[in-house]
Amino acid sequence: MSKPPDLVQGTLDMLILKILALQPMNGWTISQRLKQISSDVLGVSDGSLYPALHKLEHHGWIRAEWKSSDNNRRSRFYSLTPLGRKQLEKETANWNRVSAAISGIVRLREA
Repeated sequence: MSKPPDLVQGTLDMLILKILALQPMNGWTISQRLKQISSDVLGVSDGSLYPALHKLEHHGWIRAEWKSSDNNRRSRFYSLTPLGRKQLEKETANWNRVSAAISGIVRLREA
């Protein structure tokens, strides 16, 4: 699995925002969903996930509230805010631009 330093700067924030655009969830579920959707290629440690969630909350892109999880334990559930949805759109557009440029370079034929 890739570790966060292997990810392009800022990618973890975009991935978290995208996952939360699907539905509100707690930190553990965000981590599991990231692994599941990426077919176990991407993973994130608690030491990277929770500071990222805190930063996103500080920017007003997500909000957190205490709720009971499926196993009746209290857990912080995170959800995307309208400001977070706008940020996701900006980050997605930038990702598409940068990844297309990188793909173009990788596809160059060698001499």
